[in-house]
Amino acid sequence: MKKLLCIIVLFSAPLSSQEKIDTAIISKIRDEGMNRSQAREILSWVADVYGPRLTGSPEYNASAQWATNKLSEWGLSNAHLESWGPFGRGWRLKKYSAMMIGKQNQPLVSYPKAWSPGWGNKEIESDVVYLNAETDSALETYKGKLKGKFVLFGTQSYIQANFKAQATRYTDSELLEMANAEPQRARGERFRREQTPEQKNRAMLTYKKWQLLIKENAVAVLTSAPTPRSEGGAVWVMGATVPTHPDTPFTSPYRIPSYKTKAPKIPPQVEIGNEHFNRLLRMIEKGEKVKIAMTLDVEWTSQKDDSSYNVIAEIPGTDLKDEVVMIGAHLDSWHGGTGATDNGTGVTACMEAMRILKSIGVQPRRTIRIALWGGEEQGLLGSRAYADQHFGKRDSLKPEAEKFAAYFNNDNGTGKVRGIYMQGNEELRSIFRAWLAPFKDLEASTLTLSNTGGTDHQSFDGIGLPGFQFIQDPIEYSTRTWHSTNDVLDRAQEEDMKQAAILMAAFAYNAAMRDEKLPRKTPAPRVAGVGYDEEWGCGYDHLHEH
Repeated sequence: MKKLLCIIVLFSAPLSSQEKIDTAIISKIRDEGMNRSQAREILSWVADVYGPRLTGSPEYNASAQWATNKLSEWGLSNAHLESWGPFGRGWRLKKYSAMMIGKQNQPLVSYPKAWSPGWGNKEIESDVVYLNAETDSALETYKGKLKGKFVLFGTQSYIQANFKAQATRYTDSELLEMANAEPQRARGERFRREQTPEQKNRAMLTYKKWQLLIKENAVAVLTSAPTPRSEGGAVWVMGATVPTHPDTPFTSPYRIPSYKTKAPKIPPQVEIGNEHFNRLLRMIEKGEKVKIAMTLDVEWTSQKDDSSYNVIAEIPGTDLKDEVVMIGAHLDSWHGGTGATDNGTGVTACMEAMRILKSIGVQPRRTIRIALWGGEEQGLLGSRAYADQHFGKRDSLKPEAEKFAAYFNNDNGTGKVRGIYMQGNEELRSIFRAWLAPFKDLEASTLTLSNTGGTDHQSFDGIGLPGFQFIQDPIEYSTRTWHSTNDVLDRAQEEDMKQAAILMAAFAYNAAMRDEKLPRKTPAPRVAGVGYDEEWGCGYDHLHEH
C-alpha cells in the first residue's frame, strides 16, 4: 500500500502543475500555417517589391505603410505607424557603375556604402593607388599623392576553397551543447579589456590614414571586408565610415555616425568583392597602371517631420486585455541585397503568425501585439525607443511594464526554429518545454539558458522584461546572406518560414492564455561599461558589429 501511494504521488504531482495547452488551437495553427500559408507571398512583397529598406529611406517608409495596411486588411486592430525618431538623414542610391580600366576592361564587383557621399550623374576616371603604410613615416610618403585618386584601403584577403558546406543546420550534438550551456556573462565585457600597445598604435595609424584621405580629397576609398563576407561574387556592405579618434569613448556624443545630419565630411566609400580587391592589389604590386571609371550618384532624403517609424497592430484580448504579449522583428535592412533573410523572414514569421491567429478566430485573454521595428541595424533604435516610451528604463519602470507579459523575436535568418534562448531564466524551462512539446516532429525542442546578442529582444531583456529570441538553424546566414548583396528571396527557405510562423503564433497564443504572466528573472547587477548601453539602446556587441 505504501509503495502504491508513492507511485500515485510520483505521477499525480506533475499533472497538478502541468502547463495548460489548448491542443485544439495548436492543431488549427499548424493546419492554417502549413496548408494555407502566405509566408512566401509576404516575403516577396517585403523583399522583391519594396526591396532594401535602409532606415530613414523612402523605401523603408513605403514598406512600413504596406505592412500597416496589410495587417489592417487582415482584421487586426489599431494598425498604425508609431514614431520613434528623429533618426537622421535618409539615403538612396540613384545610379552606380564601376569599371576596372587596364589592359582589359572589366566591371568591378562592388557596392557603395550607405550614407556615402557621391558626385552626381557623371563618370570619373582616375588612377588607383594602394595606401600601403604600416608606420607613420611610411604614411608621410603618401602626402600629395592621393588627391583625385581611387584609394585601396586594407589588405589582401586569403581565400580558401569551400570544402565545407556553406549552408548548415544545427546538429544534435550542437543543440545538446546549447541545452547544457550555463548562462553567459555579459557580452560587453570584452570592451572593458585594455588594448595592447600594438593594438592602440594600429588603431591610431588607421585614424591617421582616414584623416589623410579626407585632407587629400581622394575620389573614393575602396575597402573589402574579410573573408568569407565579400567573396564568391557577394559584397558585404554596410554604412560609410566616419573616422573617430581611437581614444573617444564608445558612447561619446563625438562619435557621429554617417547618417546623422551633423556628420563630418567624409570621402565617398565603396566596398569591393575580395577577388577583385585582391586582383587590383596584385596588379599594382606588379607595376601595372590601373584606373577605375566610376559613376556614383546618391540622394539624401528626409521625412517632413523627420520621424522614423515602427509598425504596430494587435489582436485585442478579453478578460486580461490590459496585459500584452508582443511578437516582433526588424523591418529595416541594409541596402546591398533586398533584406530577405535579414530580416524579411523575421517580418514574415511575425506577420504570418498574426494572420494565422486572426484567420482561425482566436480570442486571446491578453492582447497580442505585433511590432515591426525600424533602426535595428543602427543599434536597436526603434525597439529601444518603444521600450523607453511604453515601459521605462531599467531602474525606473512605468506602470505599463507591470502589464507586460512577454516579447518573442525572430531575427536569425531563414532557418527553422529549433528552440528558444531562455535568457538565463531557469523558471521558464518547464513552461517552454510544454509549449514546444507539440512541435517535436518539427524539430523544435531545444531550451538553452544562453542568450544570443544583437537582436531586438535585448531592448526588453535589458530593462528586466521577458524578451526572447528563437534558436534558428544557421543555413547560409553568416556565410552568404548576412548584410550582403546575396541577401535576397532566393536564399530563403519556404518550409522553414512556415515552421517559424507556426511556432511564433503558438508561443504568442500560449503566453496570452496563461493564468499568470511569465515569471521574470532578477536582473543582473549593472557593471559600468558592460553589456547594455542606455544611450544606444543595445548591447555593445551589436554596436561592435555595426
